[in-house]
Amino acid sequence: MRTRPGGSGFTLIELLVALAIFGVLAMLAYGGLSGVLNTRALTEEQADALRDLQLAYRSLSRDIGNWVPRDIRDEFGQTRPALSAGEELGVVLALTRGGWRNPAEQQRSTLQRVAYGVREKQLLRSTWLSLDSVPGVTPQERALLDGVTELRLRFLDSGNVWQENWPPQGQAAVTAANAIVPPPRAIEVLLSTERWGELRWLFRLPG
Repeated sequence: MRTRPGGSGFTLIELLVALAIFGVLAMLAYGGLSGVLNTRALTEEQADALRDLQLAYRSLSRDIGNWVPRDIRDEFGQTRPALSAGEELGVVLALTRGGWRNPAEQQRSTLQRVAYGVREKQLLRSTWLSLDSVPGVTPQERALLDGVTELRLRFLDSGNVWQENWPPQGQAAVTAANAIVPPPRAIEVLLSTERWGELRWLFRLPG
């Protein structure tokens, strides 16, 4: 049997082979750990995006589901319908909702004016502290969803006909004359997003 001169120990070649094996194992371990971390980060990103999407859906569902037929007055004293859709001031949908909780028992109404719009690829929800608009008062805005490229609405009227605007053009003059216009039965929300594509949500109005 051949023995190493000078007693036990490792030769330079053995040390190099050991270091090479250790390097290969370290690279494999790092690659596996990096894959796990990347998968985790992607999963968390998807979970955050899904949470924001669910938040936007629940927000629209609550506001539309609590709609009340209470008109408001704008900052110029003009009457505005309780439900309207248009591109004025960047707002796509504006409505009056009830059920505004007041746990602090402040001196305010339980009705609230809410509006939705898209700006800089964000779905925004705007709220006002007072139901009727006050000159110089800006709404509070909250970003619900990122990556939104378009927000479109359709309204199912009392005759089961889809309308692109509300109030419909033929009924705008009737609304201005303070006549009773039946509210829509449902609102269809078409949301175009970069991540989820086109989403189509249908909400039924109370009553």
